[in-house]
Amino acid sequence: MTSSLKQFKRRALSRPGVKAAYDASAEEFAFLDEVLKARAEAGLTQAEVAERIGTTQSAVARLESAEPKHSPSIATLQKYAKALGYTVQLKLVKERRLTTRSSGPGKSVGRGGAQGK
Repeated sequence: MTSSLKQFKRRALSRPGVKAAYDASAEEFAFLDEVLKARAEAGLTQAEVAERIGTTQSAVARLESAEPKHSPSIATLQKYAKALGYTVQLKLVKERRLTTRSSGPGKSVGRGGAQGK
Protein backbone atom coordinates (compact mmCIF):
# COMPACT_ATOMS: atom_id res chain seq x y z
CA MET A 1 0.00 0.00 0.00
CA THR A 2 1.37 3.42 -0.91
CA SER A 3 1.99 5.88 1.86
CA SER A 4 -0.80 8.24 0.76
CA LEU A 5 -3.25 5.32 0.71
CA LYS A 6 -2.08 4.26 4.17
CA GLN A 7 -2.60 7.81 5.43
CA PHE A 8 -6.06 7.97 3.88
CA LYS A 9 -7.00 4.62 5.46
CA ARG A 10 -5.68 5.70 8.88
CA ARG A 11 -7.65 9.00 8.71
CA ALA A 12 -10.81 7.28 7.49
CA LEU A 13 -10.65 4.60 10.18
CA SER A 14 -10.26 7.25 12.87
CA ARG A 15 -13.91 8.17 12.17
CA PRO A 16 -16.17 5.95 14.32
CA GLY A 17 -18.80 5.37 11.62
CA VAL A 18 -16.22 4.39 9.02
CA LYS A 19 -14.43 2.12 11.50
CA ALA A 20 -17.70 0.36 12.40
CA ALA A 21 -18.58 -0.23 8.74
CA TYR A 22 -15.05 -1.45 8.01
CA ASP A 23 -15.12 -3.86 10.96
CA ALA A 24 -18.59 -5.12 9.98
CA SER A 25 -17.24 -6.06 6.54
CA ALA A 26 -14.14 -7.86 7.83
CA GLU A 27 -15.66 -11.38 7.73
CA GLU A 28 -17.01 -10.90 4.21
CA PHE A 29 -13.67 -9.66 2.92
CA ALA A 30 -11.84 -12.52 4.65
CA PHE A 31 -14.17 -14.97 2.89
CA LEU A 32 -13.61 -13.25 -0.46
CA ASP A 33 -9.85 -13.50 0.10
CA GLU A 34 -10.26 -17.26 0.63
CA VAL A 35 -12.28 -17.55 -2.59
CA LEU A 36 -9.70 -15.64 -4.63
CA LYS A 37 -6.76 -17.56 -3.12
CA ALA A 38 -8.47 -20.87 -3.91
CA ARG A 39 -8.94 -19.92 -7.56
CA ALA A 40 -5.35 -18.67 -7.80
CA GLU A 41 -4.05 -21.91 -6.26
CA ALA A 42 -6.16 -23.90 -8.73
CA GLY A 43 -4.57 -21.88 -11.54
CA LEU A 44 -7.91 -21.18 -13.21
CA THR A 45 -9.31 -18.05 -14.82
CA GLN A 46 -12.83 -16.86 -14.12
CA ALA A 47 -13.81 -18.08 -17.60
CA GLU A 48 -12.45 -21.56 -16.88
CA VAL A 49 -14.33 -21.76 -13.58
CA ALA A 50 -17.48 -20.53 -15.33
CA GLU A 51 -17.20 -23.27 -17.94
CA ARG A 52 -16.76 -25.93 -15.26
CA ILE A 53 -19.88 -24.86 -13.37
CA GLY A 54 -22.01 -23.99 -16.37
CA THR A 55 -22.27 -20.24 -16.02
CA THR A 56 -20.69 -17.09 -17.44
CA GLN A 57 -17.44 -15.38 -16.58
CA SER A 58 -19.39 -12.31 -15.46
CA ALA A 59 -21.38 -14.45 -12.99
CA VAL A 60 -18.11 -15.73 -11.50
CA ALA A 61 -16.84 -12.14 -11.31
CA ARG A 62 -19.97 -11.16 -9.35
CA LEU A 63 -19.49 -14.13 -7.02
CA GLU A 64 -15.92 -13.00 -6.35
CA SER A 65 -16.90 -9.38 -5.72
CA ALA A 66 -18.04 -7.67 -2.55
CA GLU A 67 -21.17 -6.37 -4.27
CA PRO A 68 -23.93 -6.85 -1.67
CA LYS A 69 -26.75 -7.36 -4.17
CA HIS A 70 -25.00 -10.46 -5.55
CA SER A 71 -25.03 -12.90 -2.65
CA PRO A 72 -24.49 -16.41 -4.04
CA SER A 73 -26.52 -19.34 -2.77
CA ILE A 74 -24.89 -22.16 -0.85
CA ALA A 75 -25.47 -24.41 -3.88
CA THR A 76 -23.58 -21.95 -6.11
CA LEU A 77 -20.71 -21.74 -3.63
CA GLN A 78 -20.57 -25.54 -3.55
CA LYS A 79 -20.36 -25.72 -7.37
CA TYR A 80 -17.66 -23.05 -7.38
CA ALA A 81 -15.66 -24.85 -4.69
CA LYS A 82 -15.96 -28.21 -6.46
CA ALA A 83 -14.71 -26.67 -9.71
CA LEU A 84 -11.56 -25.64 -7.81
CA GLY A 85 -11.13 -28.96 -6.02
CA TYR A 86 -12.47 -27.67 -2.70
CA THR A 87 -15.54 -28.19 -0.52
CA VAL A 88 -17.56 -25.59 1.36
CA GLN A 89 -17.77 -25.94 5.13
CA LEU A 90 -20.33 -23.83 6.93
CA LYS A 91 -20.54 -23.50 10.67
CA LEU A 92 -22.02 -21.12 13.19
CA VAL A 93 -19.50 -19.70 15.62
CA LYS A 94 -20.75 -17.94 18.73
CA GLU A 95 -19.65 -14.35 18.93
CA ARG A 96 -17.89 -13.46 22.17
CA ARG A 97 -19.54 -10.06 22.46
CA LEU A 98 -23.09 -11.44 22.35
CA THR A 99 -24.57 -13.05 25.40
CA THR A 100 -27.60 -15.24 25.74
CA ARG A 101 -30.22 -14.91 28.40
CA SER A 102 -28.94 -16.51 31.54
CA SER A 103 -30.82 -19.56 32.66
CA GLY A 104 -29.66 -18.85 36.18
CA PRO A 105 -27.27 -20.74 38.43
CA GLY A 106 -27.71 -24.49 38.43
CA LYS A 107 -30.06 -24.50 35.46
CA SER A 108 -29.54 -25.60 31.90
CA VAL A 109 -31.47 -24.76 28.80
CA GLY A 110 -32.31 -27.65 26.50
CA ARG A 111 -34.89 -28.37 23.85
CA GLY A 112 -37.67 -28.28 26.39
CA GLY A 113 -36.71 -24.88 27.80
CA ALA A 114 -35.16 -24.06 31.16
CA GLN A 115 -34.86 -27.01 33.47
CA GLY A 116 -33.71 -27.07 37.06
CA LYS A 117 -31.10 -29.54 38.34
